[in-house]
Amino acid sequence: MVILAQSAATSRAYAARYNESFSENTDLVGLGMANIGAGLSGTFVVAGSPTKTQMVDGAGGRTQMSLIVTSLIVLMVLLFLTGPLAYMPEAVLSAVVFLIGVDLIDIGGMRKIYQQRRSEFWVAVLTMLVVTFIGVEQGIMLAVVLSLIDHTRRGYKPRNAVLVQEASGVMRAQPVASKVQAEPGLLIYRFTHSIYYANAQQLTEEITELVNTAKPPLRWLCIDASAIDDVDYSAAESLRSIFDLLKDKGVRLVVAQVMDDVTEVSRYELRELFGEDAFFDTLDDVVAAYRQQAAV
Repeated sequence: MVILAQSAATSRAYAARYNESFSENTDLVGLGMANIGAGLSGTFVVAGSPTKTQMVDGAGGRTQMSLIVTSLIVLMVLLFLTGPLAYMPEAVLSAVVFLIGVDLIDIGGMRKIYQQRRSEFWVAVLTMLVVTFIGVEQGIMLAVVLSLIDHTRRGYKPRNAVLVQEASGVMRAQPVASKVQAEPGLLIYRFTHSIYYANAQQLTEEITELVNTAKPPLRWLCIDASAIDDVDYSAAESLRSIFDLLKDKGVRLVVAQVMDDVTEVSRYELRELFGEDAFFDTLDDVVAAYRQQAAV
């Protein structure tokens, strides 16, 4: 785990520094093959070392030729210079590694993280402290756990919106609390995350609140599904409950902009429940259909 996380972080950092493409899958395959060779030959495990990468980069290495040259130098040292190096004080070797490590500290990057996403900044700070005072493995494990918690927290309570059509015809997002209607009697509700068991309750609560407090009363409620890439079983059950609730209140539930993979993968027979005519390709189609019905 330490090798994979450290190598991926190093590769990603240097790819970003020089605006180069980076494939984490390719990186992991290379590490896997190298470690298979290491296991078969009885050598030490292979990892993408930040300090050694910085050494090559600091020396001006930019291509794979630099890695070949570095490997040859290491081989020459192992064959002919291990004796003299045995007399070198460990403090000297430590100082070399320390100075290389200092170059890896990115204060400017931390400042940007602090300005753009405070939660990620504190995850980085806590990880740094744990790595420094406890160990690399523990720091990586903590970073993984904290990142998952931070991601889940955002998915648990997404910032949804209601949409209103401007004079230009463009749909503009407004906070759910505004309860603004796209047309009198038509409300377009955008859910901004995949729907799963953790946030399905929020979906139900917000839609119920919008329907009960709508002025004028709603005739249609449209769920904009453009940001929904998955619907799990619990969420599907919530949608069924919402459909029944709206039906009892005389409000038609329609859905717009459903991703193709969602419609193909979903096994919850929502189309059979809502009806084929409840699904629209675009929000403009929803507004046009509502106006047509309202006119009739």
